[in-house]
Amino acid sequence: MASYKHPCKYCGKLIARDSNFCPFCTQENPLGPMRCPICRYPLEDGAKVCGHCGVSPWSICESCGKETFLGDRCSNCGTPMVIVCPNPDCRTRQSPASKKCIKCGKPLR
Repeated sequence: MASYKHPCKYCGKLIARDSNFCPFCTQENPLGPMRCPICRYPLEDGAKVCGHCGVSPWSICESCGKETFLGDRCSNCGTPMVIVCPNPDCRTRQSPASKKCIKCGKPLR
């Protein structure tokens, strides 16, 4: 059985049809439906919040100021996306795809 390549929905380069990440632009879910970065629930086009956990999958990139999908990198400029723990005693910088701080365990949102 032939394994045809498909275009990444982010960068358009051809990738294997079972890819979980694009090897070129490093985006997650390059072929399938958009998924919530917190609970992995499939998102409908235009969704403002996840229908499963209620988290908004969108954020504003601090580097370019544009709205981007909440992932490891800005989908516009490629800058790594980070969130700072709101706990004044912690302030750990981390990936925004988590509900709790990786260091102190306090809620990030």
